[in-house]
Amino acid sequence: MKRRWTVGLAALLAIAIGLFTQGDVGAATLTTNAKINLFAKLANVAGNTTAGAELSVIKEVSLANGVAAGQADKVYSVTLSVTTGATTDVDVQAALLDAFGAAFTPAKLKLVYIASAAANTTNLTLFGDTNSVPILNTAATTATLEPGGVFLLVRPTLAGIAVTAGTGDIIQIANAAGATASVDLVLVGTSS
Repeated sequence: MKRRWTVGLAALLAIAIGLFTQGDVGAATLTTNAKINLFAKLANVAGNTTAGAELSVIKEVSLANGVAAGQADKVYSVTLSVTTGATTDVDVQAALLDAFGAAFTPAKLKLVYIASAAANTTNLTLFGDTNSVPILNTAATTATLEPGGVFLLVRPTLAGIAVTAGTGDIIQIANAAGATASVDLVLVGTSS
């Protein structure tokens, strides 16, 4: 009986320690790193030799936890399936949830990543809703994303990209007719 009591107490203590060390989900921190590694090699045969010129560009932007310049404290990620000829409006001030179930309602966006799957066969039109987040400076401006294409915008300044509930909070993705498209969307922003 004493042994059962000891084992039960030890198990209860282990659970309590586990809960204590997990911490408060509301105290989550975010570190973000966007890295572009562009490499190209141009080669040409001249006689018996092959001449080459290499281009290597690496650009890295890191965002620390917070709401100031060079910082972000909110992230949202989803893979969308946009049916043929349909439009999906992602309202960033609506009921979006992060990986821990916390509301994703950013005041500003610092990073926008949209990738069209390579297996897609239709083009996507990004943005253009009258209530679009002004990612390309105006709500009416659009961008075309072809299969396998990537749209990436990082704006680490304090101003970031303002999100305004009701008038500037939509990220619109319209799929051309022909087939359903798979799209990855990642948004990084600040709570204030």
